Amino acid sequence: MFRSPGRPTPDSGVGVFAVRPEVSDTSDPAPRTSLRISGATARACVGVSRLGHYGGHHSISGGRDARHAVVLACPQPRLGRGLFRIARRVTAQTRDALAQQHRRVRSQTEALASPLHPEDQVVQSMPDVSPTKWHRAHTTWFFETFLLAPNVKEYEHFHESYTYLFNSYYEVVGARHPRPERGLLSRPTVTDIARYRAHVDDALTALIESCPDDEWPETSALIELGLHHEQQHQELLLMDIKHVLSCNPLEPAYAEGQCSSRVATPMAWVDVDGGSVEIGHDGEGFGFDNEFPRHVVHLDPYRIADRLVTAAEWIAFVDDDGYHRPDLWLADGWAAVQAHGWEAPLYWWNDDDWSVFTLAGRRAVDPAEPVGHVSHFEADAFARWRGERLPTEFEWEHAAAALHQRDDEQWQWTASAYLPYPRFQPAPGAVGEYNGKFMSGQMVLRGGAGITPAGHTRPTYRNFFPPGSRWMYGGVRLAGDA
Repeated sequence: MFRSPGRPTPDSGVGVFAVRPEVSDTSDPAPRTSLRISGATARACVGVSRLGHYGGHHSISGGRDARHAVVLACPQPRLGRGLFRIARRVTAQTRDALAQQHRRVRSQTEALASPLHPEDQVVQSMPDVSPTKWHRAHTTWFFETFLLAPNVKEYEHFHESYTYLFNSYYEVVGARHPRPERGLLSRPTVTDIARYRAHVDDALTALIESCPDDEWPETSALIELGLHHEQQHQELLLMDIKHVLSCNPLEPAYAEGQCSSRVATPMAWVDVDGGSVEIGHDGEGFGFDNEFPRHVVHLDPYRIADRLVTAAEWIAFVDDDGYHRPDLWLADGWAAVQAHGWEAPLYWWNDDDWSVFTLAGRRAVDPAEPVGHVSHFEADAFARWRGERLPTEFEWEHAAAALHQRDDEQWQWTASAYLPYPRFQPAPGAVGEYNGKFMSGQMVLRGGAGITPAGHTRPTYRNFFPPGSRWMYGGVRLAGDA
């Protein structure tokens, strides 16, 4: 188990990130588990925790009352208004609950940065990676730009230039510093960013306390979105610093840790009847706009693996020349293999034996751990090599309650392109850029990873990256036709 220092305990309600050992076995053929999910039970798969080990015949059944998210209307055309449409919740959180969540999430970001020296926090190892300092500043900019500046009279910006420096991709907000050049910003300093965060936190705390009751539902939704946005960047912070440290010949560890040996279990298959199923967020609790609206999808009968593909299974793919067989690869994938010289997952190295770079430093690959840091192209090629395929995101969501290693190891590539659901409408203005404008050239990942903040994901959560990306925690779950 790996834990970084200074982390809250799981009971605190703050995400505790861990590289969690799991189990697998490649020596035995994968047995077929007689679990069946009928089409009528899709509703039960939303918000249901993972089930236990399946032996023999099991079924998932149940349902829920029809519920509808309340989308508040807002007549003011100011910047930041409309942001609440990204986050949907039936009832607003209480002030005390949101104040506590605000303190937890913002403190967690600082805890994640605490093992790092100032020098660590300014490095950008590739254009997709952002420095730790930038993540700390950008999440603060988000609150300042979309919540405080438009809604708090006489609010004073900490520094006017930060509007330019820490805007990520919001064209409507204005010009921004080029993404590939974020690592050139030695100023403002790490200390300056700490003061910036404190300035915005003080203003946000005052807003939570003083917001008029009639504005609270709208304001609380804006704050809640900002906190979920920050949790996304907490995961990005760890992804990015792992890549940064891996590029250092010293291969320094982010934090001390140890990895326990894993006990092997065979892969089992979950048989799913398919049918007409409901997909998407049901409106209870927080959800991003790309999880809406809930809609009906037809699924043919299929089967899906109950666990993730392991390192041992991936080594077998490598040993069978999987990276040298064009017949296994999509055209763009094979081009990527040739262009980048891929021979194994990112962070793997073979010096007599396979090793992997982790947040706790380099160690031997555990054959039973789920493979990670593979692209969609690699996941698709592996599935083809095994005579299987990747699940669609709808198949994954429908079967989510039956899956082991669902959201605590590696995000799982699906066969689905990242596209809007039927009747999806992005929010007007700058905040409509949050998700909608990326619905081209990306593939969907479902589940969650060991570094994902606790409680951040749900079965309807749609992560997305370009198919050639590898630095995120991306793993593989197989599926097949029934």
